[in-house]
Amino acid sequence: MKFYFVILSLLFFISAVAQTADEKKLIETVKEFHQALIQKNTIALNQQTDKALSYGHSNGWVQSKKDLIKDFETGYISYQGFKEDSITVAINENMANVRFVADVTATMKETTSNFHLKVLEVWVKKGKRWVLFARQAIRG
Repeated sequence: MKFYFVILSLLFFISAVAQTADEKKLIETVKEFHQALIQKNTIALNQQTDKALSYGHSNGWVQSKKDLIKDFETGYISYQGFKEDSITVAINENMANVRFVADVTATMKETTSNFHLKVLEVWVKKGKRWVLFARQAIRG
């Protein structure tokens, strides 16, 4: 009986460690995505977003994947800073939600603004990569 308890405990520990590795990888991916926003890296943005992307801003404006990439290419919007804090991750199989507080500096229509936001991002695991499916922010 003691043997089964040890085996069960080991399986539980391995499962917990694997989830932590997934969470760390997802947080890394989230930060890479935000850096791609700053760098206007439309190739990375294309790879890191789902084709059905819904990217919601704190003012109610929602961009599709096509809109997000086009708006960077045309210079309609740009990001100069994106600092995340208090990141939490909840993973359920191939879906995850990521919540964080962010300080963002962005320029839209030649007007630069600073925002303190509370953000929810929904990520989907496709193969071994996480891609952004949806994002919504509110002013915090």
